[in-house]
Amino acid sequence: MSPDATPVPTVTRAPKRQPQPLLPAVPAVPAVPAARRPGERVVLLDNAKYLAIVLVAVGHAWEPLREGSRAVTALYMLVYAFHMPLFVMLCGYFSRGWEASPARVRRLVGRVAVPYLVFEVAYTLFVRWAGDDPDRPLSLLDPLYLTWFLAALFLWRLTSPLWRLMRWPLPFALAIAMLATLTPSIGDDLALQRVLQFLPYFVLGLLLRPEHLRLVRRRAVRALAVPVWACALTVAYWAVPRMDYAWFFRSESAEALAAPAWYGPVMTLAGFGCSTVLVAGFLAWVPGRRTWFTALGAGTLYGFLFHGFVAQGAKYLGWYDPDWIRRPLGEITVTLVAAAVMTALCTPVVQRVFGRLGRRWRAHPTAADEDDMPSRRQSFVRA
Repeated sequence: MSPDATPVPTVTRAPKRQPQPLLPAVPAVPAVPAARRPGERVVLLDNAKYLAIVLVAVGHAWEPLREGSRAVTALYMLVYAFHMPLFVMLCGYFSRGWEASPARVRRLVGRVAVPYLVFEVAYTLFVRWAGDDPDRPLSLLDPLYLTWFLAALFLWRLTSPLWRLMRWPLPFALAIAMLATLTPSIGDDLALQRVLQFLPYFVLGLLLRPEHLRLVRRRAVRALAVPVWACALTVAYWAVPRMDYAWFFRSESAEALAAPAWYGPVMTLAGFGCSTVLVAGFLAWVPGRRTWFTALGAGTLYGFLFHGFVAQGAKYLGWYDPDWIRRPLGEITVTLVAAAVMTALCTPVVQRVFGRLGRRWRAHPTAADEDDMPSRRQSFVRA
């Protein structure tokens, strides 16, 4: 090209415009993270554990008030329909990665078996002193009062690797629970009836994933949970004179509850469905953000084990004897006191004091190892 030639202008293409969405994107804030670092806690589950353990204390405080009060008995039935299934599910959820390695077995012994032995002896001595059973023998095979949960947790966690190998673990666990209701000869050793009848909830927890927890946090589920709970309370009130609430304890066979044999499997399936729906409705409304009681969720086992002394001591000391206790004001007072006592027993102060007792049993936990995801300052007393 000569220097006098007119240059041909170059045509440059404008960059392609990216297609814009019809609606602006809304950043999602999941209530339950998909993954977490070792030692990191899930706020939603800590909140759920604290609220559920308060209901445990309230339920025990309502026991002496059930006679003559249909309303208290209905609330009692409703609480017992879901609060222990919730705890057992959470135990299964945080046992998903548990393996029978020497380190983890040693940690399980220190955090579950050792507390079982200690509190079994302590409750036996307390029952002798309180006068309910001054001649009660010390038996480590017959869990007393609350200690059944530690025996059950020890057995459930030991078997968790086996359930992960099965193709259909939940139907198999339900079949075992149904057969347990048909077997009165199982007896009370290590609370095996409860171990087997609560087993489906533990297996369900093993099958849950974080996305399932996020599913129950949806707005539609929250809206549906309100009429479901209202219906459950209505049914509980209707069922008080028509149903034996001992079915929710899951500690007896159908024969022991004076029911036909076929009641056992039917009540197992019905109870499992009812409890699972109530647990989902409960988790839908548990706060997903950090609250003033989030830190208390790490100490639920302390509250669970120690509040039994208060609950049984209240009966021994005659705190339920005044007539006003069985009136609405008294029932509200008992409820608030039980909640306050449980809250105090779950505080970090109690966790630090008793956490030192288990220092020699500690090991570094993994994210799916312990249901309480302990920090390094927490105790071997873990559920």
